[in-house]
Amino acid sequence: MKLNEIKDNEGATKNRKRVGRGIGSGKGKTCGLGHKGQKARSGGAKLGFEGGQMPLYRQLPKHGFKNPFAKTYAVVNLDTIQKAIDAGKLDAKSITIDSLLSSNVVSKKLDGIRLLARGAVTSSINIIVSSASKSAVEAVEKAGGKVSYAE
Repeated sequence: MKLNEIKDNEGATKNRKRVGRGIGSGKGKTCGLGHKGQKARSGGAKLGFEGGQMPLYRQLPKHGFKNPFAKTYAVVNLDTIQKAIDAGKLDAKSITIDSLLSSNVVSKKLDGIRLLARGAVTSSINIIVSSASKSAVEAVEKAGGKVSYAE
């Protein structure tokens, strides 16, 4: 196959509609837009405008609340940390936010790093994170480690 032999599949391309080319074409004179009126003009109608009727987006009730001060944490689990320690990516004695980022255990810092308790940790680890769940702190302390908080 050569570049000059490549062509679209059958029916993949359609000829564009040529309007305003005489009455015999079926799309002459008004080009399929009818006579005068807002829809015959360029620009058409405002998006969402329903001719004076209350638009749908204003009929529906507003609901819910979005907290502007909510924090989005990057999540790291105990089993992920244990795998990284076993692979030699992390030093169990001092795990910081920077070491988690540099070892690619966490890809982004976001508003901080939160430690969660999925899996188990067998090493005694000292870890500094922004936030941690109670069960994760218990699991780390049970293994002989310590959780500290940064920021």
